[in-house]
Amino acid sequence: MNFRWRALFGWRRVCTAAAICTLLFALLSLNYATFTLRLPIRVYCTGLAVLLAFGLFEQWPRRLPRWLARWVLQVIAVGVTVPVTIFLFFKLGTPPGAPQFWDEPKRLNGFMTMLFVGTLVAPWTALAALLRQREARAEKQAIEFELERTEMARQALDAHMRLLTAQAQPHFLFNTLANVQALVEAGSPRAPQLLQSLTDYLRAAVPRLDGSANTLNQELELVRAYLELMQMRMPDRLAFDLHTGAGVHLLRCPPMTLLTLVENAVQHGIDPSEEGGRIVVRADLIGDGRCRLSVSDTGVGLQATGRGLGTGLAALRERLHWAYGASATMDLSEVEPHGVQVVIEFTIEPK
Repeated sequence: MNFRWRALFGWRRVCTAAAICTLLFALLSLNYATFTLRLPIRVYCTGLAVLLAFGLFEQWPRRLPRWLARWVLQVIAVGVTVPVTIFLFFKLGTPPGAPQFWDEPKRLNGFMTMLFVGTLVAPWTALAALLRQREARAEKQAIEFELERTEMARQALDAHMRLLTAQAQPHFLFNTLANVQALVEAGSPRAPQLLQSLTDYLRAAVPRLDGSANTLNQELELVRAYLELMQMRMPDRLAFDLHTGAGVHLLRCPPMTLLTLVENAVQHGIDPSEEGGRIVVRADLIGDGRCRLSVSDTGVGLQATGRGLGTGLAALRERLHWAYGASATMDLSEVEPHGVQVVIEFTIEPK
């Protein structure tokens, strides 16, 4: 059996035992008219023996019968150690040829006093120490459980975020490829250039579609590439502006946040309109540690299409909720004379 000596003579245990022995020494010394080294030696050595017995039966024997609890064994060991140790001190402290201590009323009185105090204090101290150990063990288990629960919640959040992102990726890619296919089938001379732009865009975008958080600067790059791609498909019907405030480029956000809003504006606002329209993308810090993202278009508007929170926007709202909790909001409103604006606000995570 490998004995844990550090646990046997732990710093806290030694300090506690020394403090209790000091108090007992001060109490017992009131019965002595003159100071003698025998009393502190007996008190502190008895305390050391009690500490040794408490720690010894804490680890040995490794296995106990089912009917015997270890804490009971420790308390019994402490209770037995006190009288045995005190008896040995008084017995061995008797000079050769001198009367035994039980034959001398003064020494017998000292023995009985020390025995009574030690037998009274030691077991209750052991019980208090065992109770504190149990509480500390329960607190440790509670902390470990909470850490494990937090880690599992974080893993579940990451998995859910990746699932929602994976649902959004095919939606965007299939729509873009459908646009290229339409130009190819129509024999448009812009088809090869559009296909090349799409290839360049995917080369930059695909490595970032892994579900990990992007910076707003990366999101804006993807949005610009996407809008340039769509502008090539409908050059006379799409215009766009990107406005970014100071300090927003390095902020983190879920992947495809702005891209989902812009794609929704193109598909449901600009495409159905004969005149087309303009898309304006803004990213600003608004104070109180919050960031505001907005995408507005001058397309056909809500009433013309009956458009509300479609699949893409609903999934985006859920992703924002998982990433920022209740601090994230997303509002959809009409723009006069026609068009739609989507505004997202969230609290910036501290670095």
